[in-house]
Amino acid sequence: MAAAESSFKIILGSSSMARQRILAEMGYEFTIMTADIDEKSIRKEKPEDLVTALAEAKAIAIMARLQHTDILKNVACPTLLITADTVVVYKGTIREKPCNEDEAREFIKGYSGGHAAVVGSVLVTNLNSGASKGGWESAEVYFHDIPNEVIDSLIDEGIPFKVAGGLMLEHPLTLPFVDAVIGATDTVMGLSKSLTEKLIEEALCQPGSSPRVQNMS
Repeated sequence: MAAAESSFKIILGSSSMARQRILAEMGYEFTIMTADIDEKSIRKEKPEDLVTALAEAKAIAIMARLQHTDILKNVACPTLLITADTVVVYKGTIREKPCNEDEAREFIKGYSGGHAAVVGSVLVTNLNSGASKGGWESAEVYFHDIPNEVIDSLIDEGIPFKVAGGLMLEHPLTLPFVDAVIGATDTVMGLSKSLTEKLIEEALCQPGSSPRVQNMS
């Protein structure tokens, strides 16, 4: 369902360059609006519950902001809002973006020669009908040993502070040390293409309802 053929508009509720790139690769045109919520104020024990709650909170915040704009006025076709969230799970502990250099170094050193799971949610909200469809996927990433100089370079560039778990899979410094990815790479990068496509179709076809969360892993 490429952008040129679509009869709907998309708002991506994320400042993530990786999510923007993935959605563009899917053939969609979109506008960007960020939620600017306090993610640390939302806590859940299970990673799938946390990413689901965060994607929903982002959608609510953006919809509130949209009420004070002209973006949806005089729009004949449906408008879909896409929000998402990702966390890393390492040895049973949920990891979001590291808070400082020491935490970033601890995170990446832990992955070296080991593995971590990634859990990512997607929520598609039809702003016209109110239909909201959500789901989550998971993947595992296995790493070779990561040299200290590579870790230092990543931290110097500020890369760990931009992504959940502190490690950007697609970064040129990181990629050579990825041994294997079990699951979809785009899930690890922040936006599952297959899940997003499925939820877009459901949000367009279904009447208004409360969010329905699906496990696509």
